[in-house]
Amino acid sequence: MGKGRALSDGVIKKILLSYTYVAIWIFLSFTVIVYNKYILDKKLYNWPYPITLTMIHMGFCSSLAIVLIKVFKIVEPVSMSRETYLRSVVPIGALYSLSLWLSNSAYIYLSVSFIQMLKALMPVAVYSIGVLLKKESFKSRTMTNMLSISFGVAIAAYGEAKFDVWGVVLQLGAVAFEATRLVLIQILLTSKGINLNPITSLYYVAPCCFVFLSVPWIFVEFPVLRETSSFHFDFVIFGTNSVCAFALNLAVFLLVGKTSALTMNVAGVVKDWLLIAFSWSVIKDTVTPLNLFGYGLAFLGVGYYNHCKLQALKAKDAQKKVQAGDEEAGKLLEERESDVAGKRNESQD
Repeated sequence: MGKGRALSDGVIKKILLSYTYVAIWIFLSFTVIVYNKYILDKKLYNWPYPITLTMIHMGFCSSLAIVLIKVFKIVEPVSMSRETYLRSVVPIGALYSLSLWLSNSAYIYLSVSFIQMLKALMPVAVYSIGVLLKKESFKSRTMTNMLSISFGVAIAAYGEAKFDVWGVVLQLGAVAFEATRLVLIQILLTSKGINLNPITSLYYVAPCCFVFLSVPWIFVEFPVLRETSSFHFDFVIFGTNSVCAFALNLAVFLLVGKTSALTMNVAGVVKDWLLIAFSWSVIKDTVTPLNLFGYGLAFLGVGYYNHCKLQALKAKDAQKKVQAGDEEAGKLLEERESDVAGKRNESQD
């Protein structure tokens, strides 16, 4: 009874901790998205400079990551040569900067709810780019599911009350760049045994993003900021916004480290529904029945995709256990045979 109770208490504690990590991640992700929308929207804070905002985030995150790694030594930096950094990290940093720039720009033109619906295309983009780069194998069942997700998003887009073509182009571009980045992380880093957690990722990638973003910033936003005399730093707004952005990266580290990446994907679906509800009830964005119907179809497709990934992970773990068991059985058999051979030699002597 005592062991069973201790086991159940341990399981309950683990479940509660998992839900706590999920709740923290959802809250911070929710906060960053709504906060960015508030800053960039012309009807709210009215500061429509997405490149500048992204550079503030990257500068702040770079500084904190350097302090955490170099001063407080919370995590160890990854040993990486200059050649590896230039060939692997720099392309990922370029894609990340483009993804952040375009996704933040979309908040100027689109509602929070519609952006979340468009983000449902992420599995489609990741799988398609993975197949093109030969990281994923083509499966007709998976591609059919990807088409069903796309069809659902298309219905949601058709039902959007405040459809803006340029905003959709920006968000789809952000999805494409982010999907390419995720696939290249597997090809350029994971396949080489380089694993970066969110803190070391910021340590290596954020400075790179800052440099890449400074190029379009000089030509696109800096002249406008200089002419309108709007280039003033609101420490309260941009400071708290940057803290939230950095805290979100730490929450990702906790969530993926203590649970799994799949848990974060499932939690992301919950977060998207919460954001749609918030956008409709608080921000007063228009959400039509056709929006919800289309996103509902996409949601079912994403749910099925996550279910298939979970089953594949379980099958892979089971295969590893079988292989480990076979290896252990082989070692025991070898030891037994050597013992028998030793006893025979002793009897012959």
